[in-house]
Amino acid sequence: MSACAVKRRPSQRVIVGKVMLGGGAPVVVQSMTNTDTADAAATTKQVYELAQAGSELVRITVNTPEAAAQVANIRSRLDALGCDVPLVGDFHYNGHRLLTDYPECAQALAKYRINPGNVGRTRKEDDPFSMMIETAIRYDKPVRIGVNWGSLDQNLVVRMMDENSRLAQPKEAGEVTRAALIASALESAARAEQLGMAHNRIVLSCKVSEVQDLIAVYRALTQQCDYALHLGLTEAGMGSKGIVASTAALSVLLQEGIGDTIRISLTPEPGGDRTQEVLVGQEILQTMGLRAFAPMVTACPGCGRTTSSFFQELAQSIQNHLRTQMPLWRKQYDGVENMTVAVMGCVVNGPGESKLANIGISLPGTGESPAAPVYIDGEKAMTLRGDNIAREFTEIVDSYVARKYAPRSGDAPPTPRSIPIKVVNK
Repeated sequence: MSACAVKRRPSQRVIVGKVMLGGGAPVVVQSMTNTDTADAAATTKQVYELAQAGSELVRITVNTPEAAAQVANIRSRLDALGCDVPLVGDFHYNGHRLLTDYPECAQALAKYRINPGNVGRTRKEDDPFSMMIETAIRYDKPVRIGVNWGSLDQNLVVRMMDENSRLAQPKEAGEVTRAALIASALESAARAEQLGMAHNRIVLSCKVSEVQDLIAVYRALTQQCDYALHLGLTEAGMGSKGIVASTAALSVLLQEGIGDTIRISLTPEPGGDRTQEVLVGQEILQTMGLRAFAPMVTACPGCGRTTSSFFQELAQSIQNHLRTQMPLWRKQYDGVENMTVAVMGCVVNGPGESKLANIGISLPGTGESPAAPVYIDGEKAMTLRGDNIAREFTEIVDSYVARKYAPRSGDAPPTPRSIPIKVVNK
């Protein structure tokens, strides 16, 4: 945690499986699958990958009888893999029927996501929202009442627009729509409580796709309730645009202490890795000093002094290695997620940045001596030369982790690997 700690907004504590949201708990990272939930094997695989990447909650689509019929199977498959990540069911339109017709699905899920704008449009004689809340109460499941800009209850919007038009000084349409989002969430939460849902079993979200709108909505929502809040820029987009927009919006709110759980809604590149949204969420929280998930790599951007791409390749290799090892290290060692590694490209900032990291290497720039000093805990430990610098430095990192960090309770102390490295010019 940074010395400039963020003061968190007081909120209700909500327990979702083994995970605590709100109540002063660390901000939780969650994600969502994009597989057909009816395909139990594919969905299990993706949930497992997301959990291995560090997703603490995973939401799955439950939209058809075939999908609902597989939820308990997916839960069982994950349990067999030793993956206890809580599953959240994402319901729209027919969720009340699916939860009623497939009780094993209702039981297997750790939380239900209900969108009040998409509930009950198919069966007017039913009261779908009430049915879903009653099911959640029956199975002791929390709910997220998730209002979305793109599926807002149009009856509510029309009503509030009409009321606004009669004001002496009407507000702008955008402001009224933002107010409608908040009203939908709060009115639905109040209705859920009237039906018997406990106050501390409700999470709220009001998602929009524009940065300034999201900030304005959540600032206003925070003033009107103490429910745990889920943050996310809906339909954030693809690539750098989605990452930048999500970071811009969530960072402002998180810095103000707003938000108990986050999701980064990135559009994957064709054939891309779904776990990217987990890594982005983690990196937002970690770079802000709110949580630590994995060792961080400090690397310079390169300049005219670093015409070789070797330091870039080493930085990427080390970062990939740390992420690959982290699922194992997370189980074995306490505190390894706080480790910092520096990979620098020349003598200008290389030695200084390397000394500030737990482990750092300063590679030679253009025209510099072909030697790479390594610093461990602020002291120069060795100098690497030759063609195997990447492999040797990786082994140094692994050895440092095994020596530096205490084994978790119940684990046998790890045996540090012997590192056959020639030390020169120490």
